[in-house]
Amino acid sequence: MIAYLGLLFAGMLLCNSLPHLLAGLQGERFYTPWARPRGVGMSSALENVLWGSANLLLSAFLIDRIFPRNIPHGLPMLAAGFVGMGIGLALIFGRRKAG
Repeated sequence: MIAYLGLLFAGMLLCNSLPHLLAGLQGERFYTPWARPRGVGMSSALENVLWGSANLLLSAFLIDRIFPRNIPHGLPMLAAGFVGMGIGLALIFGRRKAG
């Protein structure tokens, strides 16, 4: 059970790494958890590259530690975390950009 939750969380982290890395690599500002006001303010491109990289590395670590255990149906849990986080982020940022 813990392994499945780990894969779900890994998928969420993997998905969350993408917008931060893409914004940062393009030199653009984007939302991070520590920006002021919290959750609304934007952080620099460098902060986004660092935050996105941290998400990506933690996701890779979790995947590396869990998949070698030959967890059946592990990939769907990873995908569920990715898609679930993607839907959540799309809704949140869609509302923010709409005003």
